[in-house]
Amino acid sequence: MEQKTKIHAEDGKQEMVITREFDLPVELLFRAHVEPELLEEWMSNPYATAKALKFEGKKHGSYQLESTDAQGKVVFRSNGVIHEFSPNKKIIRTFELENAPFGVQLEVYEFSGLTEDTSQLRMQVIYESVAQRDQVLKLPFAQGINHAHNRLQEVVITLK
Repeated sequence: MEQKTKIHAEDGKQEMVITREFDLPVELLFRAHVEPELLEEWMSNPYATAKALKFEGKKHGSYQLESTDAQGKVVFRSNGVIHEFSPNKKIIRTFELENAPFGVQLEVYEFSGLTEDTSQLRMQVIYESVAQRDQVLKLPFAQGINHAHNRLQEVVITLK
């Protein structure tokens, strides 16, 4: 099955660009990234429940997200600072996965309306080094983000 989320990672660069088109108006796509209840719903899966411990959707705001397994054990926790927050257009933030060797990354999310009912998300993710980026690409990262985006589409389309 073809993955709808595309990842472009040039050799020797410390960034990757992730793009995905959604059958959602840009306003709903943006809401899915900034409303804690929606984030929790599409980021959860049969193996882990996501929780937005903190989310300040504004410039100089911050966030903390956590996933726990069925036994309540923390699977991962991430956090960061929001540097730019332009509704329905752009979010620039840092992202750090706690207790992981990947370091802090910079993420630029660009939201574009393609038609009245479709939109595109473009994420530019910049790592501290090429080695860090390559380490992430060795994980089942592509499958994971594609699954998350599929889930986002399923959850948010019901709000249309």
